[in-house]
Amino acid sequence: MNDSQDPLLQMRDLRVDFPGRQGRVQAVRGVSFDVHPGESLAIVGESGSGKSVTARSVLRLVRDPGRIASGSIRYRGREVLDMSRAELARLRGGEIGMVFQDPLSSLNPVMTIGEQVAEAVRAHGHDRRHARARAAGLLELVGVPDPARRLADYPHQFSGGMRQRVMIAIALAGDPSLVIADEPTTALDVTVQAQVLEVFARLNKELGTAIVVITHNLGLVARLCERALVMYAGQIVEEAPVAALHDAPRHPYAWSLLKSVPRLTGGANRLEAIPGRPPDLRHPPDGCAFAPRCAFAQDRCHAAAPPLTSRDPGHRAACWVTDDGVRLPVAGRSHARAELSPALRPQHGGPGAEHGPREPVADVLALRDVHKSYPVRGRGLGRSAKGEVRAVRGVGLRLAAGETLGLVGESGCGKSTLTRILLGLEKADSGSVLVRDHDLTATDGRRLMELRRQVQLVLQDPYASLNPRHTIGRLVAEPLRIHGLAAPGQIERRVAELLELVGLDPAMTARLPRDFSGGQRQRIALARALAVDPSVLVLDEPVSALDVSLQAQIVNLLLDLKDRLGIAYLLVAHDIAVVRHMSDRIAVMYLGQIMEEGPADEVCARPLHPYTAALLSAVPDPDPALERRRSRMPLSGEVPSPLSPPSGCPFHTRCALGAGREICRTERPVAHEVAPGRWSACHFSEETT
Repeated sequence: MNDSQDPLLQMRDLRVDFPGRQGRVQAVRGVSFDVHPGESLAIVGESGSGKSVTARSVLRLVRDPGRIASGSIRYRGREVLDMSRAELARLRGGEIGMVFQDPLSSLNPVMTIGEQVAEAVRAHGHDRRHARARAAGLLELVGVPDPARRLADYPHQFSGGMRQRVMIAIALAGDPSLVIADEPTTALDVTVQAQVLEVFARLNKELGTAIVVITHNLGLVARLCERALVMYAGQIVEEAPVAALHDAPRHPYAWSLLKSVPRLTGGANRLEAIPGRPPDLRHPPDGCAFAPRCAFAQDRCHAAAPPLTSRDPGHRAACWVTDDGVRLPVAGRSHARAELSPALRPQHGGPGAEHGPREPVADVLALRDVHKSYPVRGRGLGRSAKGEVRAVRGVGLRLAAGETLGLVGESGCGKSTLTRILLGLEKADSGSVLVRDHDLTATDGRRLMELRRQVQLVLQDPYASLNPRHTIGRLVAEPLRIHGLAAPGQIERRVAELLELVGLDPAMTARLPRDFSGGQRQRIALARALAVDPSVLVLDEPVSALDVSLQAQIVNLLLDLKDRLGIAYLLVAHDIAVVRHMSDRIAVMYLGQIMEEGPADEVCARPLHPYTAALLSAVPDPDPALERRRSRMPLSGEVPSPLSPPSGCPFHTRCALGAGREICRTERPVAHEVAPGRWSACHFSEETT
């Protein structure tokens, strides 16, 4: 970035309101910042902080009933808020491109990719004859392989990462000088996320395109951006170069965010979650909005809002405490285990109790040589399909009481199918699923219902997993009634105990799910799953839909519940840092089979399989200095179709280690124990370490 250049974008004192029946929500409150040509800027903060509304305001895309109440937005010196409809049309896409969070809902499912990219090209002055060639060029620019052929494909034939590349291509159709990306990698696998970040980095460095990224992923910020704005309660509370923000944050909110992030290099201790909730912006506080949640707050913090003032060149913060020269502690985590609430404190003799070495415990769940395929016959849009999807190929896993097994892998690797099989929702073609030594696949009737009760599921999206018309008391009581686990007169007391166990006030039983935050809804889902006293909880991406601060609260709760109850977890996730933090062991899955398994610390420190090594290298770390030093093992291409998996090793088509080796192309490796407790399905595991 060259500060001597005139800013490309200037925002001054922007205020955005959302009128409503219960009052006016002041979503953005006096935001000011600049974006210079060729700069990469991040805007970070929790949901509701105002970061997406701020970004949408640049193109006057604030959704109704929101309105820009006051302020100024100037692009290349022109006032955006005074532009006519025609001028806005030229600005959108022609000068400023926008990439939204969900590419699947942003693309038309009945139009080909080529038609949609070409449509954007024609909107910016190209004729129909040249639009298709230009569309192919844009797809090539963002890394879509064989772009000329894939123009005829439909969105459903692209993976999530490829759909996001298409959205970037559409945003680039008018050769913009600035691209704004709103949570561009939130729903993507870690390897796909790394590929998308590489696209943005190349646009920024090679084409000089300025990038503004809206995100809550601090690892993404460290990998991609030079400068960051931290927003809280509709205001900027800190602005700094990314390295300075990480090493010496000047606002307690930024400091707290950094401390709550799980890292691959961190210890297996509790995360330091941010207590409380953001303020109600219908009635913003008079003082610092973060003061009620701040560990450093003083009396004056509650009385008056601090101004955003300069501390060092390019570094501003709005905090009375650090304004006096106080330096916040280094943002590393304490290794001492935080005190648990009485309801969550480990009981004597149970897993997690600190009374010496844990004795060996029996397996509560075991999968043995499980196979599952799906016949495919019919014709989809643009392409016929016939054959068999081999979703799970000879998987064996075991899970002991009180243990957490992390299951990781890209989308399409078979994790969801395997989860449905062990929940009894799908029947395996062959193999066995043992729940407390009873075979789920060979059981029916009442005994099957009892075994299913032992394995419960907590889903990814707490907003979609709770019936919006039922009170939380009814939601938590329902499994008790279905399984007859409490007499009618005892249900209310048991529901109160379950809510208290997950850290919720039992007095809330009459409220509806809409009255709760995302983190609180996930606690309700946990209470409902625990109601039947299961032996195993299957956690399917339990924190991926949550902000980093809420994520830390739920991770800590899950760790505490495991200590308290001795329950076992199967944690299915693509965030390997979270899996590393929570798991005792990790199993890595690719194209229907387990490629590596072992203790979590050892798998993350010394991977034996090149696929595991590639997954780990794709995980961004919030420390910019560490990001610069890390070596990369980027994965090229896409996961092969399970309709026609490669011969030999399923990973050899994307593996640098096995490239050109005959045995990798022809012979499928069998998982073998490389070291005690370490298993790998690779012909050359010794070369990975």
